[in-house]
Amino acid sequence: MSILPGRDWWTGLPPAAGAAVMAAGIISVGLHLTGYAVVSLAALVVSGVLWLVLAADFTSRLLSDRGRFRAEADTPAALTAVAATTVIGARLSQQGWQTVAAALLALAALLWPGLLLNVVRHWRRRMPGAAFLGCVATQGLSVLAASLAAADQQDWLAWAALVTFCLGLLLYVAALFRFDLREVVGGAGDHWVAGGALSISALAGSRLTASPVWTGSVHSTLRTVTLALLALSLVWYVVLLGAELRHPRPRYDIRRWATVFPLGMTATACLSVADPAGIPWLRPLGEVLLWIAVGAWLLTCVALLASHLTAGRGAKAPGR
Repeated sequence: MSILPGRDWWTGLPPAAGAAVMAAGIISVGLHLTGYAVVSLAALVVSGVLWLVLAADFTSRLLSDRGRFRAEADTPAALTAVAATTVIGARLSQQGWQTVAAALLALAALLWPGLLLNVVRHWRRRMPGAAFLGCVATQGLSVLAASLAAADQQDWLAWAALVTFCLGLLLYVAALFRFDLREVVGGAGDHWVAGGALSISALAGSRLTASPVWTGSVHSTLRTVTLALLALSLVWYVVLLGAELRHPRPRYDIRRWATVFPLGMTATACLSVADPAGIPWLRPLGEVLLWIAVGAWLLTCVALLASHLTAGRGAKAPGR
């Protein structure tokens, strides 16, 4: 990938870097749910700074490098722009900053249809886990819309959240038929999104279940679907973790941030489903999974720094 002279370092970041924003953002959400306010805010700051950097990169490509923008907009990783925006918006909604969260929902909703259509048009057989980002981005919209609906008592947002929730499930099924199962034992990190997409679907379902808009049979159906999604995401968690232990992949890859995000999302889904579903033991399970996600985030940060140090020494070697 070439970088024009004089351009800043951040213009060389690939779309997959958006998963780093998603990882820090969802860990911030989980830490907030467990009462670790200060650490949660620190993770939110990290996520926000990364989001601003990537937003600047996105805008730069759109304005001055249309060829690269169009090429990258066709890849599933482009949808991390939508997903990352919704994750930060959901965390800001937790903080009580509903106006900013609503602005981020509007931005994500503006980006979503064009990027999703471009990505789906270029789907193929035997795809990596990034194929599930269509579901993740769509369910991100559902989570944020449902959060704002609850905060501002806007029933139309609850209905929008339900529509995107159902669409997200359809996108998951479509991606599942194109997912290359060999990625489970050989993927570079984004194969974890196969489970993470179900986790964010369960999170969206928990927000819908908690809404007073849905009563009676609709509420019961949402609760049942949410629990089924969470159960399936936990099955994926066990399968993917077992594959990682059986076939270790220790080298750093930018797609490893797409491993951290599902780990954090599964933890957050457990924490969020516990109360509206009336299953209290999901909360301690979510707390355990959250600290596993925090550990994975720290390890990935260390691996990133180590890879940059190694690359730096390699670049200096010819000049010695």
